[in-house]
Amino acid sequence: MKDLLILIAHLLTTIARLLGPGGASAVVADSLITKQQLLIINRTRKRSPKLTPLDRALMGFCSLFLRRRHIQRAAIFIRPSTLLRFHQLLKQRKYRRLYSSCATGKPGPKGPSKELINAIVDMKQRNPNFDCPRIAQQINLAFGTNINKDVVRRILAVHCPKDTGDKDPSWLSLLGHTKDSLWSVDLFRCESILLKSHWVLVIMDQQTRRIIGFGAQAGAVDGASLCCRFNKIISG
Repeated sequence: MKDLLILIAHLLTTIARLLGPGGASAVVADSLITKQQLLIINRTRKRSPKLTPLDRALMGFCSLFLRRRHIQRAAIFIRPSTLLRFHQLLKQRKYRRLYSSCATGKPGPKGPSKELINAIVDMKQRNPNFDCPRIAQQINLAFGTNINKDVVRRILAVHCPKDTGDKDPSWLSLLGHTKDSLWSVDLFRCESILLKSHWVLVIMDQQTRRIIGFGAQAGAVDGASLCCRFNKIISG
């Protein structure tokens, strides 16, 4: 019985080769392959559908009637959600390879010491009119360090916060009073199907939730190009 089935398969394959690809047989074979793919993909399975030997034999036999370019077109049949999920995984792997640190070498800088922090805070308390550049200059002259004004500003923001009181309005009150003339600007990055980064700038009216405009730029974006993109969006 097995030999008879093998003989029938060889006979059908020989007949298909004699008929050759193209013509009405190619249209019928393409239709059969598409219908079989729809039956396979509609099976109730959470994972990718498993092809049975009958599915493989039917698709292999029908492919004998198709030309090479038609075989490449009908070779893949997947859901759009599968393609989007695959693209999301590729994007995550791209940024994990770009920004994850695989080295286990020496650690980074530990920041200013406790004595240096106490000296900066004490100088600010004794001299309230000193600004951050002057404090950094005095500390460098006194202790022979090499800190800048940004380090002093961060230390004072943590250890010596300013007392604003209740006189100034909060940011929520300010936004609430100016919401009828306020625009929201969002700049985010998205990936194309070829994993190329594109920056998208969206401007929306805060009161009416109306989209003022948006623009996209491929590759890296800097301050000048961002300002040009913003002016181009609001020009209309």
